[in-house]
Order: sequence, then C-alpha cells, then structure tokens
Amino acid sequence: MNDFDFFTGTWQVTNRKLTAPLTGSDDWEEFPGTSVARPLFGGTGNFDEITFPTLGRQGATLRLYDQDSKQWSLHWADSRTGRLEPPVVGGFDGDRGDFFGEDGYQGRPIRVQYTWYRLGPDAARWEQRFSADGGASWELNWVMEFTR
Repeated sequence: MNDFDFFTGTWQVTNRKLTAPLTGSDDWEEFPGTSVARPLFGGTGNFDEITFPTLGRQGATLRLYDQDSKQWSLHWADSRTGRLEPPVVGGFDGDRGDFFGEDGYQGRPIRVQYTWYRLGPDAARWEQRFSADGGASWELNWVMEFTR
C-alpha cells in the first residue's frame, strides 16, 4: 500500500506527447515540467502537482489506495478544465504499475491505461495509452521521464 512512496519529492520531467491521439498521427511535441509530490494518509495516498512552464498550465494527480480492494485509484486534474477526470485503477507488480479506466476523448468513449515504472531512487517513467476499440489495441500518446 506504499507503492508511491518512491515518488515523494521534487522531480524534473521531460514530456513527450502525441499531438493528435487516435488519428494515426506520429507528430510528437516535447516540453519540460516540474513535479512536486507528497504522501497522504501515511503512504496510502499521494498528491502531486506538475507545472508545464512552456505551456502555461498545471496538472495534479490524487492517488488513493483502497484498503478493501487492494488497488490504487489515480485521479488527474488539469488547470485548463478544472475537472477531476475519471480514475484509472490498478496496482504494482514489482516495479511496474498498470492502471486502467474508462474516459472520453473528443466526444467518444475510450479506455485509458497509465503505466508507471520505478527505475530507482532518482528516476521513474509514466506512460499513457488510449484505446478506442475496448482495449483490443492501444496507442501510446504521452510519456513522462522523471529525474531528480
């Protein structure tokens, strides 16, 4: 239940994001970020805020561990919308965490996958994938490389 303890602190983030997901495009944009994370509830929760200085916006993630289901729920919010997006739910197996959920993109229902990789005390990687076909195929559309 302390799976996100590694994430506490300040991180420099290199972002690589697909400019037009689910269109077949292979046009990626790169931009920096700074993330600051802190634990909640003795490690059974976690909150981080990330600033994207070149984009002029921020994001935040609330992560909560459900003690009954033994799974994490991850909730993303973006300063552009002010909305808490639907959660992705899952957990870690070793140093890899996979989290899945239902969402919408440009008016159509999609499945979302977040994958976390713990790469040591000073490095981590997060990936986001979308599926427009119920999970039969997945498109990688955002990668964040975290370093201290």
